[in-house]
Amino acid sequence: MADAPRALQCLHALTQRFSAEFAIRPFIQQHPETTLATIGTWVHDPSAHVRRLVSEGSRPRLPWGLRLQALVADPAPTLPLLRALQDDPSAYVRRSVANHLNDIAKDHPGIVADWVHEHLRQASAQRSALLRHASRSLIKQGHAPTLAAWGLAHGLQGVASLALSAQRVNVGGEIALTATLRSTSRQPQPLVVDYVVHHVRASGSTSPKVFKGWKLTLAAGESRRLDKRHSLRPLSTRTLYPGTHRVALSVNGQVLDTASFELVA
Repeated sequence: MADAPRALQCLHALTQRFSAEFAIRPFIQQHPETTLATIGTWVHDPSAHVRRLVSEGSRPRLPWGLRLQALVADPAPTLPLLRALQDDPSAYVRRSVANHLNDIAKDHPGIVADWVHEHLRQASAQRSALLRHASRSLIKQGHAPTLAAWGLAHGLQGVASLALSAQRVNVGGEIALTATLRSTSRQPQPLVVDYVVHHVRASGSTSPKVFKGWKLTLAAGESRRLDKRHSLRPLSTRTLYPGTHRVALSVNGQVLDTASFELVA
C-alpha cells in the first residue's frame, strides 16, 4: 500500500488477464482519493476489462468482496463513473454498471429511482435494458418512485385473483400458481406481476421473498390467465421449514390477493 499509484498500474495490467475487482477494493478503502481519481481516467480505456474494473471494483456491496462502507453510506463518488460507462459499447461493462446501481438501490433507493427517471428519457434499447436490470430489486419491492419512472405508477384497473393447486405440499415438491387478471379499463395497462412467498422461519415467524412473475400489457377489457410452478426444494441459500406459507399476488407493487398452503416435512 506504500506505493498506491504503482500498485494501481499493476492492477490495470492484471485485470486484462485476471479478475482484479477484489484486489482493488482495499485501495479504494485506504486511498480513496488517489484510487478513484486514477480509475476515473480508465473509463475510456481501450480494454473493456479495465473499464469494467472501474465499475465492478467500486461496487459498494460486491458479493464476496470487501464491503466499501464509505460508498455504502455515500455513493456520490462513483456516480460520475457510472454515468460515463452506462452507454459503454461492451455488454460486459454495462452489466457491471447495472449491478453497481442495484447495489446503490439497497441503501439509497431514491438515487436509483431518480437516475432511472433522468436517464430513461430517449434511451437506447441497450440503456433501457441496463436501467431495467439496475432497478430490478426496486421494481420487485414495489418502490413507487421507480415504478412511476417505468410508467407503472398506477395499480390494476380491474380484478385480480390468485389460486394454488394444493393446500398441502411436501418439502421438496412444487405447487402451481394461477393468477387471473380482468381489466375494466378502456386503455391498455402495462403491468408487472410478481408473487411474494412468506416463508416460515425456524422461530415460527415468516419472511417474505419476492419472485419474478410476468411483465405484460393487459388490453382494454381483456382477461388473462397466468400460470407458474413454484419449487419447494431446499437450497443452500434457503432452508424450508414446515408451517403455513402465505402467497401474495403483487401487481405494479400492490398486493391484490393472497392464498395459503401448508408445507409439511
